[in-house]
Amino acid sequence: MSFTFASWNVNSIRQRERHVLDWLDRVKPDLLCLQELKCETGVFPASFAEAGYHPVVVGQKAYNGVAMLTREPAEVINLSLPGFENDASRYVELRMAGMVIGNLYLPNGNSGGAAGFETKLNFLDALAHRAKELLEAEEDFLFTGDFNVCPTDEDYAPGALSPDDALLRPESRAGWHRLLWLGLTDALRALHPTGRHYTFYDYQNAAFQRNAGLRIDHALLSPRLAERLVSVTPDRDERARDQPSDHIPLIVTLS
Repeated sequence: MSFTFASWNVNSIRQRERHVLDWLDRVKPDLLCLQELKCETGVFPASFAEAGYHPVVVGQKAYNGVAMLTREPAEVINLSLPGFENDASRYVELRMAGMVIGNLYLPNGNSGGAAGFETKLNFLDALAHRAKELLEAEEDFLFTGDFNVCPTDEDYAPGALSPDDALLRPESRAGWHRLLWLGLTDALRALHPTGRHYTFYDYQNAAFQRNAGLRIDHALLSPRLAERLVSVTPDRDERARDQPSDHIPLIVTLS
């Protein structure tokens, strides 16, 4: 049986509730990983459970927040990233379909000065340690979400970011490449090694209409899962809806 999961930074789940419900009804993934909920756990919309999904929510008032919507009940493993000493709601991890799945919202790193950027690097470091733990335990696992990293210059439109943006800084990219060097596979680039496949379009300057986007939402697969990779699709049509998120869903199917 195939397994389809998706990652989507919704930029406020309450504003995008109808968008997500319509999308779930159309795509019917086994799992949807959401980021930037901008709501506390207790006020996460009940409509998703009413639609038959099992929500695991780590919310936060006004900022951050992650959730996983599963079609079948799943075992919750972590409600925060082990080793990341920060109160922000940025990670949730569960086990389903024989896999460990981590849903993450990595700090942007552009705000808060040097300390804000250090928080981003600390998250990347903790994520690498978690990957190493899972690899040593011989788990099949994946990390997906908003990584806030453009891995290469092909992953952002020319002129979309300044050279010193935290999404591009060498330290950010080194943190990303450390995960690849551990043995994880960038799902999209495994099937589409070249080309511009964006997952984020700013609301300003007609970025979507000009196809001036960024690729910052990713899925990283452990070795055995990478062998099962069938397809990766950035759902660009979702950005054309009324009042959309500035991110689009990234859909991945495994055999």
